[in-house]
Amino acid sequence: MFTKLLIANRGEIACRIIKTAQVMGVRTVALYSDADIDARHVAMADESFYLGGSAPADSYLKADLIIEIAKKSGAQAIHPGYGFLSENAEFALKCEQSGIAFVGPSAAAIDSMGSKSAAKEIMGAANVPLVPGYHGDAQDDALLIAEANKMGFPLLIKAAYGGGGKGMRIVENSGEVLEAIQSARREAISSFGNDKLLMERYLRQPRHVEVQVFADSQGDCIYLSDRDCSIQRRHQKVVEEAPAPGLSDALRVSMGEAAVAAAKAINYEGAGTVEFLLDTDGSFYFMEMNTRLQVEHPVTEMVTGQDLVKWQLMVASGSKLPLTQDEVRIHGHAFEVRIYAEDPQNDFLPASGKLNFLREPEQSKFVRIDSGVRENDVISNFYDPMISKLITWDESRPRALQRLVHALASYQISGLKHNIEFLANIAEHDAFSDANFSTDFIARYGDALIGHGLSNTKTNERQTALALAALYQLCARKEDAKRCAINSHDPYSPWGAVSGFRLNSASVHQVALLDDEQQVNHLELTETQLGGQSVYQLNLNDSQLTLSGELIGETLHAEIALSSNCAQAIKRTGHKIKVPVSQVSEDFTLFINSSSYHYRAIQSEVVEEQDNLEDKLKAPMNGTIVTHLVEMGDSVVAGQGIMVMEAMKMEYTIEAPFDGTVSAFFFKAGELVSDGMLLAEVEPTFVESSLAEEPA
Repeated sequence: MFTKLLIANRGEIACRIIKTAQVMGVRTVALYSDADIDARHVAMADESFYLGGSAPADSYLKADLIIEIAKKSGAQAIHPGYGFLSENAEFALKCEQSGIAFVGPSAAAIDSMGSKSAAKEIMGAANVPLVPGYHGDAQDDALLIAEANKMGFPLLIKAAYGGGGKGMRIVENSGEVLEAIQSARREAISSFGNDKLLMERYLRQPRHVEVQVFADSQGDCIYLSDRDCSIQRRHQKVVEEAPAPGLSDALRVSMGEAAVAAAKAINYEGAGTVEFLLDTDGSFYFMEMNTRLQVEHPVTEMVTGQDLVKWQLMVASGSKLPLTQDEVRIHGHAFEVRIYAEDPQNDFLPASGKLNFLREPEQSKFVRIDSGVRENDVISNFYDPMISKLITWDESRPRALQRLVHALASYQISGLKHNIEFLANIAEHDAFSDANFSTDFIARYGDALIGHGLSNTKTNERQTALALAALYQLCARKEDAKRCAINSHDPYSPWGAVSGFRLNSASVHQVALLDDEQQVNHLELTETQLGGQSVYQLNLNDSQLTLSGELIGETLHAEIALSSNCAQAIKRTGHKIKVPVSQVSEDFTLFINSSSYHYRAIQSEVVEEQDNLEDKLKAPMNGTIVTHLVEMGDSVVAGQGIMVMEAMKMEYTIEAPFDGTVSAFFFKAGELVSDGMLLAEVEPTFVESSLAEEPA
């Protein structure tokens, strides 16, 4: 076994690998970029080395430097994690040539599966079922268009050397083919450095089921359960579970044996995943093989009781597999969801920023969190915006799902947008609970999952949140007043009180809160005393609410009730609730169930709301300009794409906000832009109207 391991990665997966290495007594070497100087994986490792700038090309993709650091540090092996260099055959070969063990398959195996088209030829020869399609080397537009029309629609265009949904386009008719080819090529060359494409028939409602395989250098290969990864957005997995629900024992064995045949066809070693599309009739087709550890490997670990990183290190050091196929046991059910910094309400745009507040669910044998961040860390725009992976396990699927719902309700993040509520909506959806899903699940139920078209329950929760936000403000003011009084020369001064006192009338408090929709809520709370406790009455949306509570640490202990004019109503119909709250400066967040409600306390009496259409011409986040779709002076219509930018390996089209003429581009292709920068200028088209003369 190795005594020192270098991890050529960052974030969550680097932390995950370090944990197992430490348990095995293997010393670890971390790498870091400018953006990761204070990162968690750097703090966890025994030693760490600087790579360079924040961009991956300047740091985590510098293969020669990484191998040089491995030699300098005395590391006998390099674990690539996932992403970056994990499926780079040239890097694996350089490790082999340098006498450093690459924790993964051989360069030849990676190379055979690196091209989706070549992989399908190999799988066909190994009798692994394939979806009909075009995987040839000829790549000119005319040929691809002809093959697409011959194949029929819908079809899927994919980057031959891609993954993670990058360089992938669904085409519904012949008129969309050329644009989809060009767009997929741009994204493929940007993400993978190779613009070769393949095409195949697109199955309308398949499931995505994959099989974990493991092989050693002695020629043994087994499969370790299957996983369902059908819940996807833009071809990227959102929820994974093991084992895949609803499969017969015979189908499980067939898929497992096909996966092993795929691995043996390329003399595979180490951990790998064979991905299949499962059609509604029970037919399954090879999609691709990932020659690395998958992001979703924890669900397999939870149901098998095995540590797959430990297996990787053992196999890479020459050991045999710890189990035979007959010894593999599957127990219980597990789910994994990916907690991302992104905005579901804004087309899932990745978010970057500081994690001002982070409270994770309590971990146990039922709940696991794989994370690479801590409170006050920054989610950078240079890398994938994953915050963590939340994994739950229990004896059955319903019980494991219940664990997931509860854990999501306990996960609290503020400081940036995130997808926790979106994930909770998936977990609580009836179709998901019934395992009635396919890869179009999110597209099919998107409005309900994102929260468009709010239910009465959600509307009531928002109203409750606003009322509790006002109560929190009053409680926070009183806590501040107490602290000021303690530190004051005159702690009993009336000028330090926040009682809302009015002569000969009830105390009245004014609260102004700016919500996430940029609406200013002016609230007036009338205070009375009941048994020595402050009770507040608030009129909100034709309802009268009675509120009371206190702030204990980071939690608001509140009681809220619909009431008449009698404060006594709170004792009869009140709802007691404990609401965690985070506050940074004037911004604060209330956490209710799996939802986060953000507000800013404002002092101004008047706040003007603006609906500036030109904001659509501003960069939605930090990124790089890819191309201009029109020329200066061109006429455009509202919604027409005028330029394309890339951020976090995804392309975003900047659209014209109204009919007009493009009068300026402020950035050229290849230039970096920051969030909020004006990218272009469109002069609106004004339609002149004339009045007909009235007859004399």
